[in-house]
Amino acid sequence: MSKKATVSIKRLVPGLIIGPASWLGPYIVMNSLFLPAMLQQLDPAKKVQLVALFSTMGMIVAAISNMIAGALSDRTKSRFGKRTPWIMGGALAFMLSMIGASFAQNVTMLLIAWMIGQAALNFIVAPMVAWLDLAPENQKGTASSAYGGLGMALGNNGFNVVGAMFLSQFRLGFIIFGIVEFIGTLIAVLIVHEPSSLDAVDDQKPEAKEKFSFKEIKNVFPGWSVGRDYYLAFIGKMFQGVGNFAITGYILYIMTDFLKRGSQTQSSIQLINTIMLIFGILMGLFAGPVSDKLKVLKLPVGFSTIFLALGAASLYFMHSTVGIAIYALCAGIGMGLWNALDNLLNLEVIPDPDRVAFFLGVYNLGNTLTQAIAPVIAAAAISVFGFSSIFLISFVFSIIGGLCVLSIKTVKR
Repeated sequence: MSKKATVSIKRLVPGLIIGPASWLGPYIVMNSLFLPAMLQQLDPAKKVQLVALFSTMGMIVAAISNMIAGALSDRTKSRFGKRTPWIMGGALAFMLSMIGASFAQNVTMLLIAWMIGQAALNFIVAPMVAWLDLAPENQKGTASSAYGGLGMALGNNGFNVVGAMFLSQFRLGFIIFGIVEFIGTLIAVLIVHEPSSLDAVDDQKPEAKEKFSFKEIKNVFPGWSVGRDYYLAFIGKMFQGVGNFAITGYILYIMTDFLKRGSQTQSSIQLINTIMLIFGILMGLFAGPVSDKLKVLKLPVGFSTIFLALGAASLYFMHSTVGIAIYALCAGIGMGLWNALDNLLNLEVIPDPDRVAFFLGVYNLGNTLTQAIAPVIAAAAISVFGFSSIFLISFVFSIIGGLCVLSIKTVKR
């Protein structure tokens, strides 16, 4: 077995911040602002149904491409490393597809460009998250904080501030943010400078690689007895994600239809994003190093969902600026802790260390799945019980997600 490749934490951390911010930020802006705006222009009568269609189709394409990208990068040998060729290929394809989307004259053209973009994006996501495995063993918490805490916080909240400026010029926005994604990803790749994988030793037997049988297909995902903790982490992420997106996916309508903020809607949303960004960055700065020093991982991830639940409860009981601020504070701490450490936790429970990118990619697919599932659950609840039911869903799902994580056995603390 060859010596495991590592990258200096001084190089890895900046790459793990810039990398995810560069793909997630533009995607969030395009998905939440530019795509709905273009659909409203192309077919205003069916815009709601079309958003659901694009979301569902995108989820399917993302699920398939994510697993393929992870599996391919795990087996890649090149002078640029296992991950870099796929990351840059995906970045280039995503930029071109978003430029194509900007010129779409009908829904069909837009859908084709968007699906290509979804596939390309996941050829960035699955290999890039596997960069965490390049960190030295005693600094993996710091690396995880950089990726999930700082990088994801900047991507989730920071880019929306700038993206809103292009809402009236959304076609130009597709082009600009597509280019930003490519340049940012390129910078991250150059900083990390992944080691060559040409000399990597493949532990698989040659005959196992030559024959692709039904048995091998069944072994893609191990049984419960082998992968129990990995599956619990994934299920926990799904519940936590639904708990989070049930609110964030409808935040505009919560402000306008439930809290009746009126002219204060924009400032209220800005307040939430600002507070969440600040505390997301703070958690990203401190959670990983503290986790490395105190040797705690499962507990902060599991208990982070309590903050999400408290945030949901604050909006349920307090329909005011105070309630909004408390929600943003709790959600910022909860999501900051979760994003900073959950990928590291999953790295600890991966059932097959030779397929890191595949399993991390599938795990992070939970982000895409929950963005598609949560609006469906929330919409059904709203239609039957009203907007207040969203907060109850968020509370319950968040707590269940935390309990799943705390049930993991192989990670003691």
